[in-house]
Amino acid sequence: MAENLAEVRRRIAEAARAADRDPLAVELVAVSKVHPAAAVEEALAAGQRTFGENRVQEAKAKYPPLRERFADLRLHLIGPLQTNKVKEALGLFDVIETLDRPKLAKALAREAEKTGLNPACFIQVNTGEEPQKAGIAPAEADGFIAECRALGLNVQGLMCIPPVDEEPALHFAFLREIARRNDSADQPLALSMGMSGDYETAIAFGASFVRVGTAVFGPRPVRPEAAPSAAEGGAA
Repeated sequence: MAENLAEVRRRIAEAARAADRDPLAVELVAVSKVHPAAAVEEALAAGQRTFGENRVQEAKAKYPPLRERFADLRLHLIGPLQTNKVKEALGLFDVIETLDRPKLAKALAREAEKTGLNPACFIQVNTGEEPQKAGIAPAEADGFIAECRALGLNVQGLMCIPPVDEEPALHFAFLREIARRNDSADQPLALSMGMSGDYETAIAFGASFVRVGTAVFGPRPVRPEAAPSAAEGGAA
């Protein structure tokens, strides 16, 4: 685990320097979905503090005891969020990367008003307009970003998952342009993009967060249920 993390961090730093960027401007989100708490503990021992999970219930079972021991642990939700899980999600996650539809935005805003919990949100853009994937359509992104801000949500960035059979650079550039035209005056929108196979390319196009699972934790254990669809995954 320590060796895997060191190698990923080395490659992140090299990619950032090659793009004339500060390596510290790129944060590694170690995606622990399906992996047991013991694996997360090993990563924590190696100094990793930011993790990604794509299921609320899995995160609820895994992370609260770890947070008691590691107060600086940060957790990103990188999978689809159902509106009936919003309350639990706000209590678990520091960042919700998959804000993708008006109904969810309104549910998050209502719960934030009730609880005072308003975590950072990233708007997921379906840059490939794939029907099986979550994410707001690119043509609707500007309006949706404005709507989420008007609701008082803490919109800090955009996220995408490129189609597996297309050049990811095209999608990273597309997401960057959507972010640039929607930057607020005081804070540019961050970009969550890039997975194990393409995070160096994502860094070249301005990624602020890269979501890396396999290169850190190794192959995912197989769940007893059917394999997750492309719409469910937020990292590789």
